[in-house]
Amino acid sequence: MTTQRNGRRDSPPSTDAGSESPDEAAIESAEAQLSLLWRRSRAVSYQLAREVHPDLEPAAYGLLAILDREGPMRLTDLAANIGVGKPSVSRQIAFLEKIDMIHKLDDPLDGRAQLINLTGKGTHRIRTSQSARKKAMDDRLAAWSPADVRQFARLLGKFNEDFENTAKDDETTPPAPGA
Repeated sequence: MTTQRNGRRDSPPSTDAGSESPDEAAIESAEAQLSLLWRRSRAVSYQLAREVHPDLEPAAYGLLAILDREGPMRLTDLAANIGVGKPSVSRQIAFLEKIDMIHKLDDPLDGRAQLINLTGKGTHRIRTSQSARKKAMDDRLAAWSPADVRQFARLLGKFNEDFENTAKDDETTPPAPGA
């Protein structure tokens, strides 16, 4: 049985030899905390997107952040960067172009292709938003020791790397016979 406290799902301590092992309880607790973090992240992404433009979806906000970080890129590369199909990104790009956050340039390496780039307005809005996001993170971690922040970053990095490696393994593993 699990309990709900302060928005967290906690597992009770194990009292008999037949109940779940501490590792299972730790994994369950980590999963519950990640679920809470993902919900909060979605809410923050929605808020940040709305600060950039009242009709902006969080997915489009993510595209702006990638373009700011990576620079101009083709639609196919942008879609691959976030792991979705071109049609999904195309719809977001059309909206971002309509509200003057991005514009398309001819690709100097391939005249048939176009690069998607931030406009001055898009650059200003995403950087203002990213700056506010960084300040919020700094504020949340201000009471933590530098060692705790480094450990937190290291463990999140390890988790994300393992998650990515597992996803790659799943993509390259052939289906079982008869599947």
